Amino acid sequence: MHRYRSHTCGALRESDIGQTVRLSGWCHRIRDHGGVLFIDLRDHYGLTQCVADPDSPAFKDAEKLRSEWVVRMDGRLRRRPAGTENPELPTGAVELYVSEIEVLGPAGELPLPVFGEQEYPEDIRLKYRFLDLRREKLHQNIMTRGAIVDSMRRRMKDQGFFEFQTPILTASSPEGARDFLVPSRIHPGRFYALPQAPQQYKQLLMMSGFDRYFQIAPCFRDEDPRADRLPGEFYQLDLEMSFVEQNDVFAAVEPVITGVFEEFAKGKPVTKNWPKISYSAAIRAFGTDKPDLRNPLIIHDVSQVFRQSGFGIFSRRLEADSNAVVWAIPALGGGSRAFCDRMDSWAKGEGQPGLAYIFWREGEEGGAGPVAKNLGMDRTEFVRAGLNGQLSEWVRLPTPEMNEVGPEYFPMEVAEKYRTLRPEGLQPGDAVFFVLGKPADVYRFAGMARMKVAEELSLIDKDRFELAWIVNFPMYEWNEEEKKVDFSHNPFSMPNYPLDLFHRIEPGRDKDSILGILAFQYDVVCNGYEIASGGIRNHRPETMVKAFEIAGYGEKDVVERFGGMYRAFQYGAPPHGGMAAGVDRIVMLLCGTTNLREISLFPMNQQAMDLLMGAPSEATPKQLRELHIRTNLPAKG
Repeated sequence: MHRYRSHTCGALRESDIGQTVRLSGWCHRIRDHGGVLFIDLRDHYGLTQCVADPDSPAFKDAEKLRSEWVVRMDGRLRRRPAGTENPELPTGAVELYVSEIEVLGPAGELPLPVFGEQEYPEDIRLKYRFLDLRREKLHQNIMTRGAIVDSMRRRMKDQGFFEFQTPILTASSPEGARDFLVPSRIHPGRFYALPQAPQQYKQLLMMSGFDRYFQIAPCFRDEDPRADRLPGEFYQLDLEMSFVEQNDVFAAVEPVITGVFEEFAKGKPVTKNWPKISYSAAIRAFGTDKPDLRNPLIIHDVSQVFRQSGFGIFSRRLEADSNAVVWAIPALGGGSRAFCDRMDSWAKGEGQPGLAYIFWREGEEGGAGPVAKNLGMDRTEFVRAGLNGQLSEWVRLPTPEMNEVGPEYFPMEVAEKYRTLRPEGLQPGDAVFFVLGKPADVYRFAGMARMKVAEELSLIDKDRFELAWIVNFPMYEWNEEEKKVDFSHNPFSMPNYPLDLFHRIEPGRDKDSILGILAFQYDVVCNGYEIASGGIRNHRPETMVKAFEIAGYGEKDVVERFGGMYRAFQYGAPPHGGMAAGVDRIVMLLCGTTNLREISLFPMNQQAMDLLMGAPSEATPKQLRELHIRTNLPAKG
């Protein structure tokens, strides 16, 4: 018999009854039932109930066992007594009657329990992550993560993609986040950077004549942590394709991600044909470029209702500022003063002056609340009847067929969700909230209010995965702090703009034209999270230089920062495009959690510290001398 086990703890079945068995694992739970000891023995594969009674030669050894001791147990497999079976366990019909126990690894007093799924302070969980990873839910999440990555690889290879590995030590580049720098010992004063993404390398692969690249790529960004973004490092399904347009990338990516979601969704519905929504349409309809389409509410533009109305606060602002708008967020089932006041208090807690509202009560003509009183019966009724998803009048978004150069796109199948919910307009028991200001100033808050209303009123169907493309992102944005134009997304994307006009733009004079330039950039969103991002690349060297010139970089900067790619463009660059999907966020969604630490092996804490390994740590004087570095620490206190 093998030194440690003849079977794993998840393998034994009724067909094995009567066999002499050897198991090794951790003492998951120990129960004393009237002098009979029941030990649930656990390994990676499952759990088996083991029994020792006073007649067993191993009884005295069994009495010494404690939680999480690692032991070897020998014995005979038998059927559990009638009525004690556990149908939730694959091994639930059998138990091991123990004849011999060997302690392989005793355990000290545990700093956190392994049995059960109790909440525990994060610093303890991360410091003792090796214990935390033994817990059933987290252990299963990590295994699910591995299976999802395997599925991604298989699906990519089935589509003709080949896996490549790109360098980890590279050059610093302005990708939009801080680099992690690595000092060079043999080149004093110079630094490598850990890649924020394999962006340049995958484009260089296309210049090198490879056609379909992918990898499960580690990426490093020195960003502040949050629940849906780990500090330091993350992984993405990175891909690139040659001789493609935007829709070719969509056709390659959509079945891969849809297939992964369907495989691991545990029966929850997954969007089959993803809608395509333009960035500007998403901002106006949902208040975000990461809309949660499980939420059926749509933000409506009701500015015309308030112009020259009796509601002076709104009317005066609209008259004084031609760029101001009034956006309405319907609240289906929120028609009570208590709910409206609660939302108003929430808005003040978010730094807003409040949240104006109208609500409708059964048996009462007209709407209730100060807005309705000042707006008047006719206008209030116009709001009530009009908020029925009629986009052409209320959101005013054109809905053409998807066009590579068209700036607007809003699929009617998304609008139908709201129209069918309240086809006749708002009813008694409903409410509507209003946001006033310039779209650029209020869209984020309007989007937050849309989600808050839907969460509070349980309007979100949480047992589904709603996927969509967000397309036609603006190529540039205005940096108010530095008073300059910045790239708003990926700086390597091709402008979705006539190139002859693009090359005639004067950066210092054509601010409005610059901010109106769209790009062949696109995101994939799912349930309110961005899970993938990409673009058709700018493969023309003169256009690349112009794009960076508009953002304040000269040709010299381009050559210094992106010299390899710039040179490659001079020698026959194919049109190409691709994207990257966030492995961590996809796993997070499929595991049903909202924190990336629940699907990562050894994450850092919110202060970007690895409590298990003690990183970051101080370098020794010898290490600093070898790297020709002196530290200049901030003053304490």
